[in-house]
Amino acid sequence: MTKERYKKAVEWLFVQNPNYQVQGLKAYKPGLDNITALCKYFGNPQDKIKTIHIGGTNGKGSTCNMLASILQESGLKVGLYTSPHLIDFTERIKINGKNADEDFVYNFISKLKNLPENIRPSFFEFTTIMAFEYFYQNKVDIAIIEVGLGGRLDSTNIINPIISAITNVDLDHQNILGNTLEEISFEKAGIIKNNITVVSGEEKPLVKNIFINKAKEIDAPFLDATIFDIKLSTDLKGNYQKKNLKVVLGLVQQLQILNFAISNENIETGLLNVQNNTNFMGRWQQISENPLIICDTAHNLAGMEIVLSQLKEIDRPKHLLLGFVEDKELDGLLRILPKEYFYYFVKPNVERGRNPEEYEVDLKKYKINYKFFKSATEGYLSVKQSLKKDEMLFFGGSNFIVGEILQNILEM
Repeated sequence: MTKERYKKAVEWLFVQNPNYQVQGLKAYKPGLDNITALCKYFGNPQDKIKTIHIGGTNGKGSTCNMLASILQESGLKVGLYTSPHLIDFTERIKINGKNADEDFVYNFISKLKNLPENIRPSFFEFTTIMAFEYFYQNKVDIAIIEVGLGGRLDSTNIINPIISAITNVDLDHQNILGNTLEEISFEKAGIIKNNITVVSGEEKPLVKNIFINKAKEIDAPFLDATIFDIKLSTDLKGNYQKKNLKVVLGLVQQLQILNFAISNENIETGLLNVQNNTNFMGRWQQISENPLIICDTAHNLAGMEIVLSQLKEIDRPKHLLLGFVEDKELDGLLRILPKEYFYYFVKPNVERGRNPEEYEVDLKKYKINYKFFKSATEGYLSVKQSLKKDEMLFFGGSNFIVGEILQNILEM
């Protein structure tokens, strides 16, 4: 099969199936009825593999990748299902850091045309069953499954994991999950399963108690990972990884209880080689040193607060290239942007990308120094060209901004 045929098949998949990542709310299909029918049609591969389920507002992707790296170091064949992808569709489905085989993806997409009329999956539902089938066919020892959106009604919630984890809860996707922390926590807590340990990285008492009460209701052991004292390091350099590390160690502890042979050396080596082992991108990723160029996929208020806090530690003149999608609440985010930085705003190159002209009034209200560019790539190339060696550029605000620029960097 040629590369071109693979690309056309993936393009067809994006167009044919409702895709939340691209279209937003109008493509969102909550509920498990459709994924249940879809999995049944393919013989329920999710029931034939061991899984770990990881949800949360921020940090779940990093947690999944750190855990995968540790388990790979312990000699296991590890499946990893995350979303969205930054550059290529096959990033979503990996085994031991290697993207899904393009021939498999092409052939599996071809099967969409033969589905019964009563099964019309969304893009994410079809990608989810694709991951389950890929992991089953390749006989993985364990598959780490990241929640797509929310938890209770997410397509991934069809699995029966050996352990679950919730990194944290903050305001995000309010148009779908609810406008309060309580409402969002209820949705996230939906992945807690009867008699299955749940590891929590949540620090806020309000949210933590919701998880504890849900766990008690269904006899699920609750492990508060925030109590761990972390003395380990990772090659993922964002300060926020310290919190994710606690969840990872909680998961490892529970796996050891379940007789997984994971040594201290496996843990240390795995954490120091996450990027090499899993090809993880976009989390406080450094592109160059002089000038300093860093990107991060943080895209909600809580995530950007952490990123801005770390940026303040860097003693260089700062330039930030940002873009947002339509369903993000921007007022609070724009309010916290430091006035002394210079900003470049762009529209993410997707249907739900937000035109910065729509929030220009707020930029002026908060006295932000800004310039608009037509695209992330144009903005990046222009800013980089004029950037001095002692200055820094940060780009982010959306997975799509990071993905587009990284792809173009790789192609240069």
